[in-house]
Amino acid sequence: MIVLAIETSCDETACAIVKDGRDVLSNIISSQAELFEKYGGVVPEIASRKHMEYMIPVVSEAMQTAGIGFGDVDAVAVTKGPGLVGALLAGISLAKGIAMAMEKPLIGVNHLEGHIAANYIGWPELEPPFLCLLVSGGHSHILRVDDYTDIKVLGRTRDDAAGEAFDKIARAIGLGYPGGPKVDAHAAMGNRSAYDLPRTKFKDNPYDFSFSGLKTAVLNIANNSMQKDGAINVDDICASFQYTVARVLVENTMEAADETGVRTIVVAGGVAANSGLRREMAAECFAHGYKLHFPPLELCTDNAAMIGSAAYFHLIKGESDDYSLNAVPSLKLGV
Repeated sequence: MIVLAIETSCDETACAIVKDGRDVLSNIISSQAELFEKYGGVVPEIASRKHMEYMIPVVSEAMQTAGIGFGDVDAVAVTKGPGLVGALLAGISLAKGIAMAMEKPLIGVNHLEGHIAANYIGWPELEPPFLCLLVSGGHSHILRVDDYTDIKVLGRTRDDAAGEAFDKIARAIGLGYPGGPKVDAHAAMGNRSAYDLPRTKFKDNPYDFSFSGLKTAVLNIANNSMQKDGAINVDDICASFQYTVARVLVENTMEAADETGVRTIVVAGGVAANSGLRREMAAECFAHGYKLHFPPLELCTDNAAMIGSAAYFHLIKGESDDYSLNAVPSLKLGV
C-alpha cells in the first residue's frame, strides 16, 4: 500500500512516499529554519505563505524520487494537527485536492502520532506495546503505546515543553534560533556540574514534567553573571541545563517503565536528536535491561515519512476521513 503524505504543521514543507508503513520511497523536506533565524522563531503568517510557495515543487520532487505516478498512490495522508492553523490548512488543502482528484482515501494524522511512527521506519522490527517519551518544541509526553493506534498519556508537561525551554534559554543567552542544536553543541564543551539546577517532581502524577522553574533558574544565573562579570559562561550554562533536562526526562520515563512493567522504550520528537538525552537514556536503559529505540536523526524533526507511516496503520484498520477534513491546531493525543 503506497501512501502520499504531506506535512506542514510548522515551518517544514514536506512530502513523502511511504510503502506499507515502513518503507520510505522518498522523503523531501524544505525547511524554513534559516529564514526564521533572524526573527528568533517562527512567524506563522510567513510560514503559511512559504508553504503555499514550496508545496507543489516538494510534492513533485517526492513523486519523481520515488519513481511513481499519481496512479500508483493508494491513499493520501496529511497532518491535521496540532500545529499552526494557517500552516496546517495549506497542507490539508493540497492533500484534499489530490485525494478528491484521484478518488482515493484521505487520512488526517495527528502530528504527535507521526513522531512515534518515525521509529517504525527506523526500526522495522519494532511493534507495540512500548513506552514512548515524546519530546518536541511544543510537547513533552510519556505515552503507553498498546497498539499502533491505541495510545494513552501517562504524563505530560504542565508548562513549557522541553524543546520550548531549549529555545527560550538559547535566545536569552544569545545563541539564537533554533535553540536545541546550538545548546547541544555548547553543552559538549561545558561542565554539566557547574550549576545545581532545580528539578520539579509532582506527587499527584510522578510522570508529569515542569520546566518553567528550571528555565527561570537558568535565566537568573545568566543575568547575575552579566551583572557581576559582564559575561556568561555559555558552555557551562548549556551543559548544566541540558543535563538537568535530560535527567528529568529519563528518570520520569524509567519510573513509568518500572511501574508499568513495559520493557521497551521509544524516544520520539525533535528533542530525540539531543546528544545528552540519547546518552543518559541509553545508559539507564542498559542498566535496567530495557530495549531502547531512537529514530534516525533525519526523522527526529518534522517530516512527512512519519505521517505516511502513521496513516498506514489507520488505513489497514479501515479508518479514513471524508473530504471535509479540517485543521485542529490544538489536537490532543491519547486519553
